[in-house]
Amino acid sequence: MSDIKIIKEETLSDKKYPLKFYTFQRTGSKGKLLEKKNEVYFRPDAVTVLLVDSVNSKFLLIKQFRLPTFLNGNETGYLVEACAGLIDEGESPEETAYREVDEETGYPIHDLTKVANVYTSAGGITEFQHLYIAWYNSRGRHGEGGGLEEEGEDIELVEMSFDEARRTLKKGEFMDAKTILLLQHYFLNYE
Repeated sequence: MSDIKIIKEETLSDKKYPLKFYTFQRTGSKGKLLEKKNEVYFRPDAVTVLLVDSVNSKFLLIKQFRLPTFLNGNETGYLVEACAGLIDEGESPEETAYREVDEETGYPIHDLTKVANVYTSAGGITEFQHLYIAWYNSRGRHGEGGGLEEEGEDIELVEMSFDEARRTLKKGEFMDAKTILLLQHYFLNYE
């Protein structure tokens, strides 16, 4: 049974997803009653998929503009990252993985493998990420990709050799946490 008591809940915004402000109480680890305040952004759960061509020693990543990173010091606002997207209502994480990879890259994938589930920013966002690795054929036929125009997506495909990805990772040049986790997992478990 939870000892958390919500004292006050206030909706700050409900334009796309709810942003709420909570005042709550809970018993701390030393038995003392603590009162805290917290903003919580209720984003839907999501998936991230690292695409691997192990025959040709390549990863398929995407590059796209991310306004929050630009507002927080990323000079160009662009990130190179693994394919990712929000889970639609009624969709399983696996269905989302296949849909997002098709929309963003146009490549068919196989052997979708679950790596982990993580909270991306547990201090203020509800989003729960399902992390996967999947295999693709870099020399195979594929659709256009690039994301959905109606969602304002403008996605560029970035193929990167294993060696280049390893160097980029070691130099700390990837800035997307999900991508870093998946690349580290791949290099620790598949090479």
